[in-house]
Amino acid sequence: MVMAHTTPLHCLWHPFTLLSVILLCAIPSLSIDVHLQDRASLLLFRSRLQDPYQSLSNWAGSNCTSWSGITCDNRTGRVLSINLTSMNLSGQIHPSLCQLSYLSKVGLSHNNFTSLLPECFGNLLNLRAIDLSHNRFHGGIPDSFMRLRHLTELVLSGNPGLGGPLPAWIGNFSTNLERLHLGVCSFSGDIPESLLYLKSLKYLDLENNLLSGNLVGFQQPLILLNLASNQFAGTLPCFSASVQSLTVLNLSNNSIVGGLPACIASLQALTHLNLSGNHLRYRIYPRLVFSEKLLVLDLSYNDFSGPIPSKIAETTEKLGLVLLDLSHNQFSGEIPVKITELKSLQALFLSHNLLSGEIPARIGNLTYLQVIDLSHNSLSGTIPFSIVGCFQLYALILNNNNLSGVIQPEFDALDILRILDISNNRFSGAIPLTLAGCKSLEIVDFSSNELSGSLNDAITKWSNLRNVTVKEPLVAARNVQLRVSAVVSDSNQLSFTYDLSSMIGIDLSSNLLHGEIPRGLFGLAGLEYLNLSCNFLYGQLPGLQKMQSLKALDLSNNSLSGHIPGNISSLQDLSILNLSYNCFSGYVPQKQGYGRFPGAFAGNPDLCMESSSGVCDDGRTQSVQGSSFREDRMEGPISLGIFFISAFVSFDFGVVVLFCSARARNYILQTKV
Repeated sequence: MVMAHTTPLHCLWHPFTLLSVILLCAIPSLSIDVHLQDRASLLLFRSRLQDPYQSLSNWAGSNCTSWSGITCDNRTGRVLSINLTSMNLSGQIHPSLCQLSYLSKVGLSHNNFTSLLPECFGNLLNLRAIDLSHNRFHGGIPDSFMRLRHLTELVLSGNPGLGGPLPAWIGNFSTNLERLHLGVCSFSGDIPESLLYLKSLKYLDLENNLLSGNLVGFQQPLILLNLASNQFAGTLPCFSASVQSLTVLNLSNNSIVGGLPACIASLQALTHLNLSGNHLRYRIYPRLVFSEKLLVLDLSYNDFSGPIPSKIAETTEKLGLVLLDLSHNQFSGEIPVKITELKSLQALFLSHNLLSGEIPARIGNLTYLQVIDLSHNSLSGTIPFSIVGCFQLYALILNNNNLSGVIQPEFDALDILRILDISNNRFSGAIPLTLAGCKSLEIVDFSSNELSGSLNDAITKWSNLRNVTVKEPLVAARNVQLRVSAVVSDSNQLSFTYDLSSMIGIDLSSNLLHGEIPRGLFGLAGLEYLNLSCNFLYGQLPGLQKMQSLKALDLSNNSLSGHIPGNISSLQDLSILNLSYNCFSGYVPQKQGYGRFPGAFAGNPDLCMESSSGVCDDGRTQSVQGSSFREDRMEGPISLGIFFISAFVSFDFGVVVLFCSARARNYILQTKV
């Protein structure tokens, strides 16, 4: 909020020189005594609060300038405003606060106050602004507030316990009310008609309530209108009264129907438009073009169909869309080439549509892009080489398409990339060693492709790794839920965040990978799971002692040989172990700690496990029980259930012997790779 600066009259008319005038205006009053009556009221108010950080401990003496959050009149010492924001205060507001009769501003936001809204606030007739947001107030808005005729701001958002119908008088008690924020509460019913005609109103935020009724146009020139996450229905009005003033329009997550009226593009000052999560449908009118002032356009989670308009917004060298989200609709056809002319674009979300054709070759022109999500479409062709021009890219999400070709070694130029998901496509060839240069990678998903080659050391260089998946699921769909979001700040900069509820792990299972396992994998102390099952890996298994965070390990259905590593008793978190159907040999005594994983060594005919009776149990007849990824699923949007013991667990003993034969293994690799 921009505050106008006013100069005191004595600074304009005092007979001092100009320099003296400036110095006089710059020096604050060194001592203002709090009015005795107001001082007593404040101390009584403080006595009923819990103040764990002692934020109000300097409420002592008489000098107002030393009292935290208190502003006094320079002449009389009467308290004019109180601002105790974010002090972790709790308790109830004592009525003594309402004895500050000259109070014009009250700011108690971001604390833990628990009570009804103070009814006595209606006695503070000089109040201009009230901010009680983000507390734990409950009940309704007291009728006494209608006496506050001079109020310009009423901010009560973030109090989920506040609710009930909005008072009918809310739009006519003060002809000065400019800002009304009641978001994230529990208000219900219709918007009172009085609010629709309150001429002074400029900022209205009723987000995340239980409000309902048909959406209607407001009759005043609003600057901000946020009605998101309610139960509004009906069609979109044109908001013609706000055609020159409205900058932010958020109607997301309601039940609005019909099409997108062309008049919406006539909102000349609009910078943010969010209509996501409704039931809007039909084609977007081809001549509907937003102005270059629009920074955010979010039409996701609707039922729009037809082609994406070739030109959806004007753009200049300095102005244009920063975020475009058309995901989760039914758009068809190709991605318009003109999207690559939106030079300011930082986030592009087109996922979950019916788009076809190739990714525009000039996608690299969008040098400010931080997020590209084109997943769940029918795109074909390769990843354009020009994408290396998007050097600020954090997330490249292309999964579930018909893309093909190889992973270009030059993609290592995207050295700040955090998320790379090309799963469920038809990419082939090896994983380039150059990707080791993408050291910022945290989430990598190459699953369900046609990748081959040896397992190289590139993945051991991704020190920020949270999840790697390179596999072909054999049972059900993956449960990975990656939620990427982007928020544009007041400075037109995009804040990129993502949420992946997963453990730190690597899954390269069910591919055609061969060779030895890079020893560096077993030095990743933070790794929580490792699944390399169902490949053609061979060689010996290194020690596991460095993997102190390991919770799950599945190396089954390979051709690993040699002795089982020594004592694993130190791996206290390890709960899932499967080394079945390999070529391990030797004797494993009980004291090594493997006894708590029954069946983990099935299908290793030359391996001898010491039983409780001291007799040697070989791995020929054991069954895998209780230690598979399928049996011990972890909770969360991504679960260890995606790392299952596949159908290959049922390989018979003869197949195991076949894979333990070097000659047979080499023949299979030559014919399949």
